Amino acid sequence: MHVPRPSKETEELFRSVVPEAPDVRIRPMFANLAAFVNGNMFAGLFGDQVGVRLPDQAVRDELLAIDGAGPYGPPERPMGGYVSMPEAWKSEPDRLREWIGVALDQVRAMPPKAPRGAAAK
Repeated sequence: MHVPRPSKETEELFRSVVPEAPDVRIRPMFANLAAFVNGNMFAGLFGDQVGVRLPDQAVRDELLAIDGAGPYGPPERPMGGYVSMPEAWKSEPDRLREWIGVALDQVRAMPPKAPRGAAAK
């Protein structure tokens, strides 16, 4: 599977729309960038796609109903629970910020993910 790389402009945009908070981390993932809270990804790049994780199906459907929104990740295997935001929103960073904020709130409410290598008890 080919993993597209984001442009420098998309990386800069992503960094600018992810909220700064003590529990939020942006880190590289598969040649892209992803934002995490409590070890769980809530937003990311797949090439130049900006996607968000929306565990609440009704909220996910609301975003999917917007023209230009769609599956996030590889076309042959999109990531479940994630939505790619409309490409046109790159010129409307406040809309990206709004939905990334929704994703952050939803994912922040999830149980923290155990660190890799942590033994199950």
